[in-house]
Amino acid sequence: MSTTWITVGTPLPSGPMRIAVTPAGVVTSDYLPGDTGASVPACTDPAKIDAVTGRITEYLAGRRRAPDLPIDWSRAGGAHRVVLRTLLTEVPYGRTITYGELAALSGVFEGITEPGLAARTVGQMMAANPVPLLVPCHRVVAADGIGGFGGGRVGIEVKRWLLTLEGVLEPTLDWNGPDWAEAAGRG
Repeated sequence: MSTTWITVGTPLPSGPMRIAVTPAGVVTSDYLPGDTGASVPACTDPAKIDAVTGRITEYLAGRRRAPDLPIDWSRAGGAHRVVLRTLLTEVPYGRTITYGELAALSGVFEGITEPGLAARTVGQMMAANPVPLLVPCHRVVAADGIGGFGGGRVGIEVKRWLLTLEGVLEPTLDWNGPDWAEAAGRG
């Protein structure tokens, strides 16, 4: 299945997102695209470009509760897919869930008795989420705080930004919230 890439401008602390699409849907999204070191084919399908760019822009501008783009699940299988689908369907906009609560809700860790193992495993699954933002792993938090997020300090700032957008956290004075799309001429 051929994969092509779309770059979407965002107000996120990480900068633009890169979104990989296949005929089945979005297969990968990346907050921290950096230099891939290789030439990747750009998407040339105007309908896909418009849908991906428009829906992500609308979500980040606070005009949409989810990107609602089709997902190509080929990069997540088994228990990982079950946990990601549980997150997607059971944890709505503006809500959070702890790693341990998501582990229990998914049902894939029944019989695990080692304290914290299921929660740690869910944390690893969130770090390996192939489609962040579409499957909102930013909504999964630690029992005692915000928890982690890939990409180190910038990743945590992305998580804070998204949780602020959704009303989970209070905005800080430097938060560049939903008005960014209008200011950038995208609204």
